[in-house]
Amino acid sequence: MSKIKTVTYWLTTIVIAAAFIITGIGNLVPFQHIAADMAHLGYPPYFQIILGIWKILAAVAILLPKAKRLKEWAYAGIIFDLTGAAFSRYSMGDEAAMVIIPLMIASLASASWMLRPKGRKLQSLTPINK
Repeated sequence: MSKIKTVTYWLTTIVIAAAFIITGIGNLVPFQHIAADMAHLGYPPYFQIILGIWKILAAVAILLPKAKRLKEWAYAGIIFDLTGAAFSRYSMGDEAAMVIIPLMIASLASASWMLRPKGRKLQSLTPINK
C-alpha cells in the first residue's frame, strides 16, 4: 500500500470515527441543538439514544484492527445513517447545505472503506462450482 493511500485511509477513518463518536455522545447526552434537530426531523426522543449507541459502536468498529465482518457492517451503518440524514433533511425542506453536508461525510466514509488495507478487508468468497 502506498504511503499516500495509507495516510489518506487513516485521515478519512479518523475524521469519520471522530464525527461519529462526537455526534453519538451528543445523541446520548443529549446536546440541545442535536435534540432540536431530531425533533425538527420528526424523530422521537428515544431514537436519539439508539442512534447514539450505534454511532459510537460504528466508530469503534472501523478503528479495530480485526473484526472484518463487523467493520463491513459498521461502514454500511454509517452510510445508512448519513444518507438517511440527507434524505430526512431534504424531506423537511432544509436548505441545500444541510442536505449536502451528510452526503460529503458519506463520501469520506466511502473513501475510508475503499482505501482499507488488505488486512482490514473481508476476503472475497470463492464461487461454488456447479
